[in-house]
Amino acid sequence: MNFLSNAHIKYFFSLLLAMHSSDTFHYITQTWKTLERSCHQSISAFDPKLQSDKKPILYISSLENSDRIRNSLNHFDVQVLPETFEQIDHHGLLYLPKPYITPGGRFNEMYGWDSYFILLGLLEEGDVSMAQNIVDNQLYQVEHYGHVLNSNRSYHLTRSHPPFLSQMVLMVYGKNIEQLREAYPILKKYYQFWTSHPRHIPQYHLARYYDNATGPAIEVLSSEINHLGENHFDRVEDLIAQGKLEVSNTHFDSELKEMYYLDDRAMRESGFDVSCCFGPYGIETTYQLPVCLNTLIYLMEKDLKEIAKTLNLRDEKKKWKQLAKHRKKMINHLLWSEERGLYFPYNFHKKSHYPYPFLTTFYPLWAGIASREQAAAVVNNLPLFERKGGLTTSTTQTGCQWDSPYGWAPLQWIAVSGLARYGYVAEARRISDKFCGLVEQEFAKHGHMYEKYDVIECDSDVHLDYGYESNEHGFGWTNAVYLLLKRRFCSE
Repeated sequence: MNFLSNAHIKYFFSLLLAMHSSDTFHYITQTWKTLERSCHQSISAFDPKLQSDKKPILYISSLENSDRIRNSLNHFDVQVLPETFEQIDHHGLLYLPKPYITPGGRFNEMYGWDSYFILLGLLEEGDVSMAQNIVDNQLYQVEHYGHVLNSNRSYHLTRSHPPFLSQMVLMVYGKNIEQLREAYPILKKYYQFWTSHPRHIPQYHLARYYDNATGPAIEVLSSEINHLGENHFDRVEDLIAQGKLEVSNTHFDSELKEMYYLDDRAMRESGFDVSCCFGPYGIETTYQLPVCLNTLIYLMEKDLKEIAKTLNLRDEKKKWKQLAKHRKKMINHLLWSEERGLYFPYNFHKKSHYPYPFLTTFYPLWAGIASREQAAAVVNNLPLFERKGGLTTSTTQTGCQWDSPYGWAPLQWIAVSGLARYGYVAEARRISDKFCGLVEQEFAKHGHMYEKYDVIECDSDVHLDYGYESNEHGFGWTNAVYLLLKRRFCSE
């Protein structure tokens, strides 16, 4: 009997992988079109999270030409936004002037931090035009709505999302003087949003996530409902009432209190909804100075310095350089745990770390904030997160989607990029191989790219106790990160 040699087995295995990769690449290229939306399309009004039988509302800012938009978008009930969020009786879509890419599934609108990773994928595929649309739309959001939005739905007006906009501007605009000159004051306005009350904590020169609205998030009440008919808040309330979760009376007293909802909203601004990364089920998020957020603001300061340099604004360049230097110092002073060898959020109310191992510990490596010694310590802790299918988001199984056993594409990219930046190329390649292999395996089974994956069981089945129960497919940032990891880090 003739047996295949190891070389033959390896060759046929590589052919099989190449076939899977080719199919996946084709799917991604085709899917960008299916995920594209525009305020000129009636399909953009559809919101699975908050359905209504009324004519869909499109809100515009008071700075817009309402007559022009009404005449061109007659499939919407076009209304000028009220002066305050509380005056909105019926929620709807927020106007954006250009087409955009949605994540997929139940997310039929443009999202803040999703758009950064989607933009990376578009640029990787050479679609500069759509990448520019996305950047232009986010700059428009800052001008007309005050900040980059969690999404362009009116119920998301009061919160932002992790701030990647300055990086996106530099990626797309490059050294184009006119475009940078136009973007610079808008980016400064967005920087001010993050470095002013209530998000900025001046005592520490660091920022927190926050939401300017009160009460339960309306889209959670209507869409994050389990098979028993309980919404997310019902389930958290039951957990506390049964004595399975201890919280202070500032958050619960026979029912959830306003402070709980404020923390929950802040957690949703972080993008990690739902997780226990800032506290159990988001509790005390408003007390935390997060690693991810302050790393991103540091990068914003660095980016603004580069733009000021390009525009020959010497005093401005000097100012941004000093601000970035000070923030880097505070991140390494307050958010680094020498004992654990990880970065953690700092609870300024308790004046201590929230020692919850989470993949955001790789953000300072990705941004170049960590020293060589700190990077080595974080890499030494890689086994905390590394599993058969890639990196798990946290080390604790909580029933939340942004905790173990789930791995998400954006954090794979941040971690892999951070590892590579400090010379840990073998580790970066190994993780990329694992995650891309899992994505390809599930694509071969189901024909879809998913929002998240179980990196322990190595499948796309999810079993969630909190938040929404589904695993959406499409999926914007998974498509993008797969492309990048496959082409830049994976073994051939």
